[in-house]
Amino acid sequence: MRRSLILYSAASAALFALPAFADDASDVDAVIITATRIPAIVAETPGARVIDEDTIEQRGAVFAADILADVPGLSIARGGPFGLTQLRMRGVSPGKTLVLVDGVPVNDPAEINGAFDFAGFDLGDIQRIEVLAGPQSSLWGSDAIGGVIAFTSRELDGLRAEAEAGSFDTVRGRLSAGVANERYAVGAYASYFDTDGISAADEADGNDEADGFTSTTLGANGRYAFSPTVTVDARLRWSESDTDLDGFPAPTYALADTDDTTSSEQWSGFARLTARALGLDHQVSVSASDISRATVSAFPSVFDADRQVLRWQASGVSADSRIDYAFGAEHEDVSGALSSGLSEELSTTSAFATGRFQLSGRLTLSGGLRRDDTEDFGDATTGRLSAAYELGGGVILSGAVGTGFKTPTISQAVCDFCFSSEPFPVLRPEHADSREAALGWVSGDGRFQGRATVYRLEVQDQITYVTDPGFNSYYVNIAETRTDGVEVEGRAALPAGFDLSLAYAWTDAVDATDGSRLLRVPEHSGSVTLGWTGNRLSGALIVRGEGDMGDAGGERDGFVTANVNAAWALNEHVSLTARIENLADEHYQRLLGYGEPGRSGYVGIRLRY
Repeated sequence: MRRSLILYSAASAALFALPAFADDASDVDAVIITATRIPAIVAETPGARVIDEDTIEQRGAVFAADILADVPGLSIARGGPFGLTQLRMRGVSPGKTLVLVDGVPVNDPAEINGAFDFAGFDLGDIQRIEVLAGPQSSLWGSDAIGGVIAFTSRELDGLRAEAEAGSFDTVRGRLSAGVANERYAVGAYASYFDTDGISAADEADGNDEADGFTSTTLGANGRYAFSPTVTVDARLRWSESDTDLDGFPAPTYALADTDDTTSSEQWSGFARLTARALGLDHQVSVSASDISRATVSAFPSVFDADRQVLRWQASGVSADSRIDYAFGAEHEDVSGALSSGLSEELSTTSAFATGRFQLSGRLTLSGGLRRDDTEDFGDATTGRLSAAYELGGGVILSGAVGTGFKTPTISQAVCDFCFSSEPFPVLRPEHADSREAALGWVSGDGRFQGRATVYRLEVQDQITYVTDPGFNSYYVNIAETRTDGVEVEGRAALPAGFDLSLAYAWTDAVDATDGSRLLRVPEHSGSVTLGWTGNRLSGALIVRGEGDMGDAGGERDGFVTANVNAAWALNEHVSLTARIENLADEHYQRLLGYGEPGRSGYVGIRLRY
């Protein structure tokens, strides 16, 4: 814990010392985020972050969880190196963060919380990741009660290949190719990952059976412009994974080596027509996602779920370019079949509108409103209002208030895993209220920037699984959870090709009914990344830390780990790569009882044509 506190103090001190490293002036374009439905500037959008392709490559991230852990306010809960991997945003439970892949919702409707499993989500085809923290139901509906993470695939013009091998008999390969121009684009990619792994149950507890993991991802994209105003495009992504797990065998029912396994198959895709008509840009799309999961254990299970969304959106800009706006409607059908034999279908019809108004040269107002009509849980209206004011000297003051809602998941709606001699409680949708304020600064030459955010996020009627004194188990709505938080982040372009990125989050997440802390939410977390880019050599040193954290069955100790990676360009087409994870060979756990790899190393080659 002492080392964690030292890391956090150093990160905060370095952030506020950034102006001391100023160097040559350079122009930097504003970073744009599109998950807001109308393009918005990140610095003017509270809770917004963008991770671009260069950052993903510089940090050597293979899977999404490898880099999302660096976003302040996000905590990764992972049952071993490749076990179930879920994300909590600003302290709220898994399932309250909507995950989009090229605009397609991919959350698992059959999972208890409706959460997305990030284990094995390969970044080989991803061009950028956008994160919107705080309730975004006014933009995206039920699953966005706590925030949104949107992945955007690249449209490749050329050939890329990558191969890597290393510790635990790990092999990885990626291959993608495509042609893209203004008239048309077509491309495809494939990624493969295989490792013998380590024991999912912590080896320090006497577990030594290696739990392997294999993942394959395939994808394709196409686009064709019939004219300057009419375009069609489509994407398809398929993945399959097999994971060895550890379970809770009799007679102790404590986490230990077992022969448990789980396999999953998921695909998602969309087809979209974009056209200019009546002075507006229209998009009509149909998207779908499907996931099947099977677990072999003492308590085997099979889950199947699918989702289809039909969406229309129109957007425009006022004659004086001071107002951007979008509005539209969508219909979503979700179904799931559970291993218990129970199944359910849910549908929602929605209408939404959002806009941004440049009130003056310094003040920008944004707002959104959405109405969701659910088939089984009534209607809900959600909204969000934000403002950004340029104080001068590169300082921007921004703030937002918003509401969100989430309907019970299929598993909760049919009360899967419930045991009671009495009728099960009737569940209500969860509702959220959020307030946040941010103070950001960008130097005149764009080389230094930072932002500090304070927020409060309250969730009423949060659904949880309980066992009463009569040993009846079921889902209930609890009164309220509350998260107060501070997020601090900064970046500096230093001399000699170095750059420094810092992130820190203080997250106070509690059950407001009794004041107890919510489990699996570290109060302190942070990261420091020192990157460098030269004529041939580039790479990064990433240090991450979390404080102590309450978990089911006890307290998980805090930890600090470090990774380093580098690439050496032999020429403009070929680079050699190397990375070392857990540089100090730290013994740590993300979740209590589950192991994480010790020091490991990997070498590879990267081709770009």
